[in-house]
Amino acid sequence: MPARYRRPHLADESGVDSDPDSDVPDQQNEYKISKRKIPMPSLSEDGEVSKIERPVGFDSTSPRKFIFITGGVMSGLGKGISSASIAKLLQLSGFSVSCLKIDPYLNVDAGTMNPIAHGEVFVTDDGGETDMDIGNYERFLDANLTKSHNLTTGSIYLQVIEEERNGKYLGKCVQIIPHITDAIKSRIRELAANWNVDILVVECGGTVGDIESLPFLEAFRQIRLEEGGSNVLFIHVTLAPVLETVGEQKTKPTQHSVQELRRIGIQPDIIVVRSKDKLTKETRDKISLFTSVEGKSVISDPNAKSIYHVPEILRSEGIVETICEKMRIHQPATSNFENWKKVSDQFATIKDSVRIAMVGKYVSLADSYASVNEALSHAGAVQGLGVIVENIDAQDLEARPDLLHNLEKYHGILIPQGFGKRGSEGKIMAANFARENEIPYLGLCFGFQMAIVSYARHVLGLLDANSTELDPSTMNPVIDLLPEQKLVKDLGGSMRLGGHDITISDGTLASRIYQRKQIRERHRHRYEFNQKYMPQFEKSGMRFSGFSDNGRRTEILEILEHPFYFATQFHPEYISRPGKPEPSYFNFIKAAATRKVAILA
Repeated sequence: MPARYRRPHLADESGVDSDPDSDVPDQQNEYKISKRKIPMPSLSEDGEVSKIERPVGFDSTSPRKFIFITGGVMSGLGKGISSASIAKLLQLSGFSVSCLKIDPYLNVDAGTMNPIAHGEVFVTDDGGETDMDIGNYERFLDANLTKSHNLTTGSIYLQVIEEERNGKYLGKCVQIIPHITDAIKSRIRELAANWNVDILVVECGGTVGDIESLPFLEAFRQIRLEEGGSNVLFIHVTLAPVLETVGEQKTKPTQHSVQELRRIGIQPDIIVVRSKDKLTKETRDKISLFTSVEGKSVISDPNAKSIYHVPEILRSEGIVETICEKMRIHQPATSNFENWKKVSDQFATIKDSVRIAMVGKYVSLADSYASVNEALSHAGAVQGLGVIVENIDAQDLEARPDLLHNLEKYHGILIPQGFGKRGSEGKIMAANFARENEIPYLGLCFGFQMAIVSYARHVLGLLDANSTELDPSTMNPVIDLLPEQKLVKDLGGSMRLGGHDITISDGTLASRIYQRKQIRERHRHRYEFNQKYMPQFEKSGMRFSGFSDNGRRTEILEILEHPFYFATQFHPEYISRPGKPEPSYFNFIKAAATRKVAILA
């Protein structure tokens, strides 16, 4: 495991505003977390992570702690936000924490799934194509996680089947129990050991009762049996709906969900109940009675103004104290919560707003662009601005070009990532409209490529210019397949993925935005700008201002004679954090606010 992925970045004594690059160990090879010093694991010559002494803060005889979070009643309750919030609270209390997301689908990773089916694909710095909840963990913990932080049924079965083919189980009948469950337990413990965490928060995707998740729940049950009750905690996230005809919080869905969990052999220690409003005492008491969970362990989690307020809600319910008590952890007397609150309060003190048109392909599901939406909110919050994102289906612009004029009312136009021909012409039209009408424009990955196609057609006069992804026979392939992709046959996990160092050209908009000569950003693409056309573009006013791989890969474009026309081949949204927005997003929203003032004037 590369050194840069060995440990997450954790908040220091100053809180959440600590240096995001501080996941590089210092000369003493240790991290400072609150008032404790935790040594870093090191790599031996054969690449194995060395064993290290356990950090203080626990019972000296106590091993690592595991918190398993399951969900009931229905999907989409916000289990991922609950998991990230609990991990954040523990981190702010001085413990080293990381998160693991389990997805019970048979895909080896999320990379080949349509975002409409399962939300966005979040890319880690080490090139993992992971579930969108990994993005939530990174944003809340301010940590760069890895592909090993996402575990799927497909990856487990692939591992066990390959091991069976290699002869590991000779003479044995390979079964769900113990072989699949043993592989699950091994992967969970391996992650906790490699990252040397005090507490590993493990979220199981899906809903209790789904057949797909049964092997994982069985593995959780076994881990508790093996590790001991004080070292493993079960948290169950449920729903208390309110029927309009009755106006009363209903507990029966929670009761049935817990009954299903018990049938599997798991009794929850804490129940986090999602609801529109705070749980009434009667509702809390009833849930406690019928689930055998003490009242103080029934946590009310009502709707919040922002997801970044959820930690504060859970903290006010005493969840940290309850966790520490049940796991026999010595809770520190102080925490860094006030530093987090300063950040979360930014999302509640909005003075004005800007309207952004997001012209995309997967607009029917907001989670398709989850990281983009969050990055926009981060950029707005630090400027006291709310960001109202209105999704526009690019296909609608193709069918009715007259709708393009509706884009003029927005303060900015953003074209996010995507693949394939459907909707591409609508995106090209939107990119050109933003250029011609001097509307702030931010293009991301595919939005970068479509801006290039648009410019080639409307400024350079290359009327058939296109990407070879969309038109393999185009005579002007301004966007072409990456050379190393030409021999690729398997589509899963084979794109240009993960973090790459990018060099910024001096005297450019990019240099003013980033204030650095070199940046590191994440990628997910097969096609790139064809540099054979670069002289034509730059002669006509488009500047290319960021490069990677010794200049072979073009990463950033800009038009200087424009209020803000900026696009990146990389995905800047993946590294944006609350309180620390990614610079390109910050400047895009700043330009949008300037346009709003000009319109009002």
